[in-house]
Amino acid sequence: MPWTKVYGYTEEAERPADQTGLREVTYREALNEALAQMLERDERVFVIGEGVDDPGGVFGTTKGLHERFGRARVMDTPLAENGITGVAIGAALAGMRPVLVHMRVDFIPLSMDQLINHAAKWHYMFGGKVHVPLVVRAIVGRGWGSAAQHSQNLHALLAHVPGLKVVMPSTPYDAKGLLMASVYDGNPVMFIEHRWLYEGTGHVPQAPYRVPIGKGTVRRKGKDATIVALSHMVKLSMDAAATLEGEGIDCEVVDLRSLSPLDDAIVIESVKKTGRLVVADTGWKSFGVGAEVSARVLEKAFKELKAPVVRVNPPDVPTPSSHVLEEAFYPGPEDIVSAVKKVLAHGN
Repeated sequence: MPWTKVYGYTEEAERPADQTGLREVTYREALNEALAQMLERDERVFVIGEGVDDPGGVFGTTKGLHERFGRARVMDTPLAENGITGVAIGAALAGMRPVLVHMRVDFIPLSMDQLINHAAKWHYMFGGKVHVPLVVRAIVGRGWGSAAQHSQNLHALLAHVPGLKVVMPSTPYDAKGLLMASVYDGNPVMFIEHRWLYEGTGHVPQAPYRVPIGKGTVRRKGKDATIVALSHMVKLSMDAAATLEGEGIDCEVVDLRSLSPLDDAIVIESVKKTGRLVVADTGWKSFGVGAEVSARVLEKAFKELKAPVVRVNPPDVPTPSSHVLEEAFYPGPEDIVSAVKKVLAHGN
């Protein structure tokens, strides 16, 4: 079942100096508030996508915005991902700041030409004189037996493309702050949300703020092993760390927050302290986040490692629709616990 509580922050840097209006809200409410505040303050911002004006409001994240700001600012579109992505890119080139919503990450391949050959390249091709301030929100639709075409994790595919930024917030605080930072970044940003995070709660300031893109954070400090994770796997890693703590094992949990750019410095610093690394990712193992993180650690901190890196991922097969098979397909905290024990056992 989706989790309903998020752990506290361990870095004071995550909390703004002005905490006026700090209250506990859900991940979905944090996204909705970020959009409302940007729409209210900046006439260049608009929201476009399939179902953004629906009463449900894209899992509640755009709820009430259409009624408040009107059809010109929150506009529903036909089922034509390539076309609406082109419209959003054109608007960005003209000085607007569109937030395009794809209801599933799985629909992004339908707009790959627009994203890879246009949005990602224009800044480079025009010598830095052109900016594409586009945000593409895309949702990982785990659950309901959505199966192979509605439950994929394609973030590693997107992060492979120069010119595209990829962020994956795991907490309500980061959801609001990273969305605001993405809108004003000036580059195309793929903003990927996991459906099982929407009910998670956390303390979020009412005032607008931004979380820097490309800066990870330590969610839990520890000395025995490093667990690097992002998105929903951060929650599972925190659960695993709590279980291991009961067995006398002290894990450090690093939340990447952004995949591209990747904050490898925070990973290297942690690995130099613990000497052991587990990478927990929502996507497939082959050619994925774990492979990239492992390669960077081997390049920059090979001598610090006391054991081979272990990756925790779903198997390299399409997502099944059967509930029983789906439960077996997705890794859980117990898989992360096993991975940590594996790296600790090596050489002992």
